[in-house]
Amino acid sequence: MSRDPIRIAPSILSADFANFGAEIRAIEAQGADWVHVDVMDNHFVPNLTFGPQLCRAIRPHIKTVMDVHLMIAPVDASLQAYAEAGADIITAHYEAGPHIHRTLQAIRGLGRRAGLALNPGTPASVAGPLIDSVDLICVMTVNPGFGGQKFIDMTERIRSLKALIGDRPVLIEVDGGVTPETAPLVAAAGADVLVAGSAVFSGGSVDDPSVYGRNITAIRAAAEGAQR
Repeated sequence: MSRDPIRIAPSILSADFANFGAEIRAIEAQGADWVHVDVMDNHFVPNLTFGPQLCRAIRPHIKTVMDVHLMIAPVDASLQAYAEAGADIITAHYEAGPHIHRTLQAIRGLGRRAGLALNPGTPASVAGPLIDSVDLICVMTVNPGFGGQKFIDMTERIRSLKALIGDRPVLIEVDGGVTPETAPLVAAAGADVLVAGSAVFSGGSVDDPSVYGRNITAIRAAAEGAQR
């Protein structure tokens, strides 16, 4: 069975914070498929980043998909704000609260695609009872909280999730340490969406966006080569 094309989702955590609109337009013009927004609360993870106001401000600049990854706890009370800010996909962590099924139901109830994120220490088996409630499973290949971390090999987890998903229309996203060197590992295992921060933005700028394009192309080519 043929695979869908790999999607590259640059994380704006690695972008120029003073120039988000131009950065987003640049990465999309250079081939980004999605725009990944890492929301961190300095509670669930040891970092503080963006809120719904930022998502609302950048939404007009995003012509592809706004992929919002909530690394926050508790999460349920914030879902409506991110939906109203324009998120297309809202991903919550399995570890963020005791009622993840309710969280996923709430995301879909808001008319958004629902994502389930799994930390490296959480077994793939927890996704089993939730598989029909999700549109995406985000496999963390770093411990969440900071960009630029070293890749943790989760290829066996990706294979397990791929088998669990079967023919369901559920995407597997990989987030953390994705580079042209690691992309083939996760793509061969079954990943559909690759989140990359520093590997996309490193060396480029809105004044020299072609670097973003070369970085995106290198990651995509490496991943798609492993799918064949």
